[in-house]
Amino acid sequence: MALGMILQTGELPRLAQPTIIAVAVVYFAIVAAIGAWATRRTKTASDFFVAGEGIGLLALTLAAMSATLSGFAFIGGPALVYTVGLSAMFIMLPASITGTMTAWALAKRMRLLGEVRGLITVPDAIGARYRSPAAQGLSAVAILVAVIGYMATNILALGLVIDAIFGSGLAAGVWIGMAIVLAYSVAGGILAGVYTDMFQGSLMALASVLVFFATLKTGGGMGEMSRTILAADPAYLGPFGKLGAVAALSLFFVFGVGSLGQPHVVHKFYMLRDPRKLKWFPMLSTIALLLSTLLYFGVGVVVKALVAGGELQPLARADDVTPLFLLRYTPVFLSAIVFSGVAAAIMSTVNSFMSIGAAAITHDLPVALGRRVENELRWGRISTVVISVAAALLALLPGALVAFLGIFGWGLFASTLVPALAIGLNWEGATREGAIASISTGLVITLTFETLAFYKVYSFPAGVTVSGLSLVLSILVFFGVSWMTRARAAGQLDGDVKLVMSV
Repeated sequence: MALGMILQTGELPRLAQPTIIAVAVVYFAIVAAIGAWATRRTKTASDFFVAGEGIGLLALTLAAMSATLSGFAFIGGPALVYTVGLSAMFIMLPASITGTMTAWALAKRMRLLGEVRGLITVPDAIGARYRSPAAQGLSAVAILVAVIGYMATNILALGLVIDAIFGSGLAAGVWIGMAIVLAYSVAGGILAGVYTDMFQGSLMALASVLVFFATLKTGGGMGEMSRTILAADPAYLGPFGKLGAVAALSLFFVFGVGSLGQPHVVHKFYMLRDPRKLKWFPMLSTIALLLSTLLYFGVGVVVKALVAGGELQPLARADDVTPLFLLRYTPVFLSAIVFSGVAAAIMSTVNSFMSIGAAAITHDLPVALGRRVENELRWGRISTVVISVAAALLALLPGALVAFLGIFGWGLFASTLVPALAIGLNWEGATREGAIASISTGLVITLTFETLAFYKVYSFPAGVTVSGLSLVLSILVFFGVSWMTRARAAGQLDGDVKLVMSV
């Protein structure tokens, strides 16, 4: 999720206090230690891209949660709750079902397909399902486009946090943050990323719970906060908040169904050591996500209540919600943990994008062109550096442009991957032509209309999102073209893939 509000303003309040700096330094030291440990265990391309298929379920769950939430749950999310009320919760409400959906529709099939075919990327699975290098290459292009934008957005946010803590300056903060993530990612690959994510995910959950209790204490409980807000702004606590029903339900659809097409999460299913334990994934995933969204909800609501009750002046910038509450209403040590958690969340997402972006360049595009590279481990590390430097350079462009680069990420992943991957691995009638057409539709529609909206050439009516439209059109095209070419479906499905789909 992009930290769009931060990126528009280009700064955070100064956090340079000794305790916050000390906790941040300790955090970065732990990350460095995890990276050094993982480096010694990364010897092959499989180790680098899928952690040698040796990750336990708890580590997988925390890593998936950490990569999903990014820093949005700490900064952008509370700001959105403060601004639009319960509408913002329709982004997070799908968290209660996405674990079950991904486990049922994708997790076991992805893990078994990886075992049977030796796959290491999400486009690998698409290529194997349709026996199509073209579909694999096109999905890799879509992933690479979204990854670069997503990485630039998150790297800028990381630079802002580092600047706020250490006073380094924005440009220096971007390069320092990039160097830290790059160091453990290049050396230890996804193995370093997963165990760093496990540490980061635990930190995120702990910080969220502690801050949520602080919001209840500050606001006098949820009942008192609700009464204060209702007296000043009744629409805020309406069932669909201030955005309205159409926008809220659109967000629920995009972030619910769209979760099935997020490669930085789906890719992690290849890594699970024992697929038989996947039956516990929905429960663990739901608990982890809900714990980590307590801060998202609590901080936004309590600051709104404090403003409505006259204890705070209305905020000039919504993205100041979390820093203001933490620095004014919580112990400094808790603030330090949260701000380290912000950096942790952003770094976990950047690492995941590094891995899938490098795999797209090193593995998927060469496979699509029929020219596999030798020594994928070495070239994977080189590609990680190239992608990271490119994203860092983009991150230093004007903030509005970087925000635009990140805005279409989720929708682009969803519209290009959900039909071909999530539906395709559950429907034998899907065809190669349908997959290619749906990926192309999602790519063109998302990029075209997001660009037109950015330059104010055209915008949809209130409540209609580009992400929702592109996902719906991509699914319709997938079913329509597959139906028109249905006679070819059986011949495009290999026996081992069909067996995996039947499990």
